[in-house]
Amino acid sequence: MLGNIISLIKRWNWTKKANRLGPDVLATYVLMYIPRLHKKICKEKFSYYGEGADFRIGAYAINCSNIKLGKNVVIRPNCMLIAGSSGRIVIENDVLIAPGVNIFVSNHLYGDINLPINQQGFTKEKDVIVKEGSWIGANAIILPGITIGKNAVVAAGSVVNKDVPDYTVVAGVPAKKIKKYNED
Repeated sequence: MLGNIISLIKRWNWTKKANRLGPDVLATYVLMYIPRLHKKICKEKFSYYGEGADFRIGAYAINCSNIKLGKNVVIRPNCMLIAGSSGRIVIENDVLIAPGVNIFVSNHLYGDINLPINQQGFTKEKDVIVKEGSWIGANAIILPGITIGKNAVVAAGSVVNKDVPDYTVVAGVPAKKIKKYNED
């Protein structure tokens, strides 16, 4: 019993210092239910947390110190933002991220047939940039090295493996241009 309590205290203390946020990080997760502390924790954890940004309860962020959330950015529950030790996620001002969106800066290597994938390491980290005014639909996946253009729309469930130009709507797996809405 005492061993369990000590383990819980150690875990609680570790989670306060961890470079991540989410339901699996007990101390900060519990404290984020208090609005004043929520904002304070986000400002401490993220490399930048703009005025009016809203990292909602239930979202995850790994390597927060390499994640920038601009002004009025909304990250809804069940999102997974996974930055790396060098790979950054930059979300500019006024971006909406719907529930369940996943953004990654690297992937697993898998080329060696003699090794299990979990022993092969990771690809080189590549920054992901979501430019201002964009909207990423529910359950979309943004792969490493992608730039989502200004006021672009990524439809729900899309897998984005190529850059998305400004003012463009993409959809599908893999995501393809549906229309460019700023054309005359």
